[in-house]
Amino acid sequence: MGKYFGTDGVRGVANTSELTCEMALAIGRAAATVLTEHSHKKARIIIGKDTRMSSDMLESALAAGLCSVGADVELLGVVPTPAVAYLVGAYGADAGVMISASHNPVEFNGIKIFNGQGFKLPDAIEAEIEEHIDHPEKLTLKTGTEIGKVHVSTTAVEDYVAHILSTVEERAAAGLKVAIDCANGSASATARKLFTALGASCTIINDRPDGTNINLHCGSTHMEELQRCVVENGCDIGVAFDGDADRCLAVDETGALIDGDKMIAIFAKALKKGGRLKRDTAVITVMTNMGFFEFAKNNGIETAVTTVGDRYVLEEMLKEGYNIGGEQSGHIIFLDHVTTGDGQLSASQLLQTLAQSGRRASELASVMAVYPQVLINLEVPSDKKDIAASPAVAAAIAAGESELGESGRILVRASGTEPLVRVMLEGKDSDQIQRIGNAIADAIRGQL
Repeated sequence: MGKYFGTDGVRGVANTSELTCEMALAIGRAAATVLTEHSHKKARIIIGKDTRMSSDMLESALAAGLCSVGADVELLGVVPTPAVAYLVGAYGADAGVMISASHNPVEFNGIKIFNGQGFKLPDAIEAEIEEHIDHPEKLTLKTGTEIGKVHVSTTAVEDYVAHILSTVEERAAAGLKVAIDCANGSASATARKLFTALGASCTIINDRPDGTNINLHCGSTHMEELQRCVVENGCDIGVAFDGDADRCLAVDETGALIDGDKMIAIFAKALKKGGRLKRDTAVITVMTNMGFFEFAKNNGIETAVTTVGDRYVLEEMLKEGYNIGGEQSGHIIFLDHVTTGDGQLSASQLLQTLAQSGRRASELASVMAVYPQVLINLEVPSDKKDIAASPAVAAAIAAGESELGESGRILVRASGTEPLVRVMLEGKDSDQIQRIGNAIADAIRGQL
């Protein structure tokens, strides 16, 4: 991670020292300068946002920064993050910016940047932007007619929905009864149009954002309401998005969770059956459940493993020519159709696969068994994220690994998006991994 950029852009509590309006303005100036320095025309940059109250404030500051160095700005309004990634290319823009803190609570916000091809920026480009933020004297501010203008788009939602519909068959979800949780976020602007057009009979919840309720006890980080909704309404399946709709999790007809690992398994198997799984490989991360590897082995599918973060999944896919990859959290990339994780694309593909299979969602999800997993999130100060390297914590991890042997695994890592250290364990005995996880967590707390 860089000085300002984490694994998913710049993120922090809005209007505090972590993410100020001044910072948003500086990011706009620096990003426009770096991303358009080789352009021989007036740069054009699009901006999307989620529904949290601070997004309007940061949008104004960011647009001011972009215009001050001569870039024209087009405001897309409330759209999903993947809509920005798609519309950069569709609209011929030089770059795109999304204002969102994804699955985080309302007080947080963030700034994600996409290049002219719709890809998240590599570390080297982010480092260059950080250099310009720290040295504003290197920037050239425009005057007179060279200052950028701001335009408002009126077609962003319709254009994005049309793109998602183009990736599946017409009315691909006809006959399905579907519950949809929009997390009071970006999907609130698109889900009804999209899933109605797919032919699904929709029960939609948490699609009334008020600026304060994004991700509040709803969406892909709080699946309980969707699980109840599916069962109570006799739905065939349920899908839930996070605040910016770049991730999706699902629920089968019994209310059981279908996480990102199972969704990737379903997609990889379907792609392989259709002869469309490139290099017979799925890209996953170190957090992927051990059951996925058993599934892959049993189905003749190779696995490529990356560090946590959909940007690293994407890098591996681009480097090796793979076309499906993602994370347990529900970030899934269909590189044949998109350049980033797209929750509503994943949901559309899942509904089409379910409808074509003629099976129940629970049967579809049985494609892979899930090893028991324990995940403990520990709040730590930002300057203590390397605490796992301390001797006491390292000793606790080593003791746990020795006890588990080859029947399980331990992963301790700092979050790239929140002030957390995550302790994850998998194994065949849930009581055992819970006990070992608690011992490691106690060791971390002791160091604090």
